[in-house]
Amino acid sequence: MILRHVTIDCADPYELAGFWSAVTGWPMSDEDVPGDPEVLIEAPAPAPGFLFIRVPEGKTVKNRVHFDWMPTERTRDAEVERVLGLGATLHEDHRKPDGRGWVTLLDPEGNEFCVERSAGERG
Repeated sequence: MILRHVTIDCADPYELAGFWSAVTGWPMSDEDVPGDPEVLIEAPAPAPGFLFIRVPEGKTVKNRVHFDWMPTERTRDAEVERVLGLGATLHEDHRKPDGRGWVTLLDPEGNEFCVERSAGERG
């Protein structure tokens, strides 16, 4: 079996896909336009793409599943600042004085995700 997509329910698929495309650097599908009920951002193989689907109900509780991201080109703190600049908001800061820890952010529709230390910061 192959995991093809991670599907994310949302109010505005095109807007939320645009945010995650900017965060990941993965392109939005050329077939999608503003107002579409489904929008795909295409991850490099073999990672699954993210499929954003419009639903009528809003987010009301904490996500049961969320993404933990490890930056590859920046430090954790630089990545947090970059993603905040793209429209995320700070939810919980779990950074420790010794440099360990992570930061929990919210995407523009309130979905939690974490940014951990980069591989260079771990080694």
